[in-house]
Amino acid sequence: MTDTKTLIDWADKHLMTTAKRAPVVLVRGDGARVWDSDGKEYLDFTGGIAVTALGHSHPKVVGTMREQAATLLHVSNLFYIPQQTQLAKLLCDHSFADRVFFSNSGAEANESAIKLARKWAKEHGASDRGDIITMRGGFHGRTLATVTATAQEKYHHGFEPLPGGFKYVPFNDLRAVERAIDSHTAAVMVEPIQGEGGINIPDDGYLPGLRKLCDEAGILLVLDEIQTGMERTGRLWGYEHSGIEPDIMTLAKALANGVPIGATLATESVASAFTPGTHGSTFGGNPFVTAVGLTVFTTLMEERLPERAAASGRLLRDQLEAVRGRHPKAATAVRGRGLLVLSAGDNTLRLAPPLITDEATLRRGVEIIDQVLSGFVK
Repeated sequence: MTDTKTLIDWADKHLMTTAKRAPVVLVRGDGARVWDSDGKEYLDFTGGIAVTALGHSHPKVVGTMREQAATLLHVSNLFYIPQQTQLAKLLCDHSFADRVFFSNSGAEANESAIKLARKWAKEHGASDRGDIITMRGGFHGRTLATVTATAQEKYHHGFEPLPGGFKYVPFNDLRAVERAIDSHTAAVMVEPIQGEGGINIPDDGYLPGLRKLCDEAGILLVLDEIQTGMERTGRLWGYEHSGIEPDIMTLAKALANGVPIGATLATESVASAFTPGTHGSTFGGNPFVTAVGLTVFTTLMEERLPERAAASGRLLRDQLEAVRGRHPKAATAVRGRGLLVLSAGDNTLRLAPPLITDEATLRRGVEIIDQVLSGFVK
């Protein structure tokens, strides 16, 4: 087996440097734990950036992957795919949506949402109606369109000229959105809780207020639930905390527990703007990934993980508030719903452990954070 130093040297030489990697080579995982190439054990509170909701090597997920890979890995969307159909039905049965488009990532799901919103707006308005209003501090992806939708200039630098058609307003500011809406606006796009921007939670009236503004203007409300969806906040979908429903919602990350997938959900009236040939994906929704997604979604529901996520979130917040009290200079606030170690924004520690994580593991994770902060600020 190739040694750790050699693997790191090869990676530094041959991989494009788009990420600052920790000097750790992870080779195995089980539940909420992972092991590196030197045999050292870690508690994984990153969850692959909120992806591995069922943890590593979940037996049901592993079983589905083996069975489906040995049966039928890929066909095109020119044919009906039973697993894709079943997963789409489950998503619709448990959400506001009537139809689903499957892709391969969160960025692609948001690209699809942008295209769908613009096409719908042109069919229900005017040919110059296509602007999308997004929020400062938000994050929607790394493609040219979604990085432009991401209203953070640090992600734009060096990629100009960026595509047009986006307006930026402050997060959690309804008046700013109201002022930005005009005859060219197609949709408002927002995360129910900003993830990459620093775990920013809006006021209770924010999403209902956006829904009202969109209805009054005859435009669409698009919710990016790539991080907040799939029970990460203690509810199946983040929008359920607000009592409203979107016109379009995007998913990815935890939907297949690490197998690449994206999904764009919409109401019937909005989805009808996509007709044969207007959009597509070669790999999106193939038998393998949707079989895994079907297993993941079914397992989340059967094991009542929304309730567990909510309880775990309360435990983590209580424990972290105690840590903050002991280290007020190093930790100034605890924010989150459910379970969201990663960085977010400039100075935020983001937690996204698997939803299956037990209480003892959560407490141990907080102990480690406490120990680190003890040596951070005196």
